[in-house]
Amino acid sequence: MSLILCIETGTDICSVGIARDGELVSLRESAEGRDHAKYVGVFVDELLRETDISPDELDAVAVGMGPGSYTGLRIGVSFAKGLCYGQQIPLIAVGSLEALAEVAIEDNEAGILDVENWDDAVLCPMVDARRMEVYTQLFDAAGNALGEVSAEVVDENTFADIRSDKQLVIFGNGARKCCEVMGNATYVDVAPSARGLARKAEQKLSAGQVEDIAYFEPFYLKDFVVIPSKKKLL
Repeated sequence: MSLILCIETGTDICSVGIARDGELVSLRESAEGRDHAKYVGVFVDELLRETDISPDELDAVAVGMGPGSYTGLRIGVSFAKGLCYGQQIPLIAVGSLEALAEVAIEDNEAGILDVENWDDAVLCPMVDARRMEVYTQLFDAAGNALGEVSAEVVDENTFADIRSDKQLVIFGNGARKCCEVMGNATYVDVAPSARGLARKAEQKLSAGQVEDIAYFEPFYLKDFVVIPSKKKLL
């Protein structure tokens, strides 16, 4: 029996959960903006108390590795690495888009989503990357990746070949702004959550797919760019 702490902080949502054998047993989330440094430790403490689990009972920590918010990813990964180092347990990294697709799949299994012909659909999680750009990756309805992670500036031609042949289901915090541009895509309300890491993390732990705690870094996809302030310093 494995206990895995799951952390997803790559967007405006700070989400922390505990999974037992790949099934979520408790969850804490906040969508109050990107103040994740304030919440992540509090959520972990609350979950451990609620489930009567001590830190030394954890078998691993799983973290959403990106792409996403530079600051949010660094907060989540730094916390996860610190806990893994202190408890001498493995660190597991799950792609944030893969985890977001998993949330959609679980919502569909639970009957939350109303999408016809789901089994033949192409899933397209989208994480906002400012303006009309998104981080995205395509999956089949079972969660198998159909391509690599990419940064896309969305216009009427984005995934047009797929939309002409298949139902493209878009979701995530970058998807709503794309609805008008991608007129024949199906939008569903699915948000990033630590619960999307639970099954994937269990599979990776069982397969021994763990990270080097000292050298692991988030997957930013694009370099972080510092914009100089226009304010004049006196």
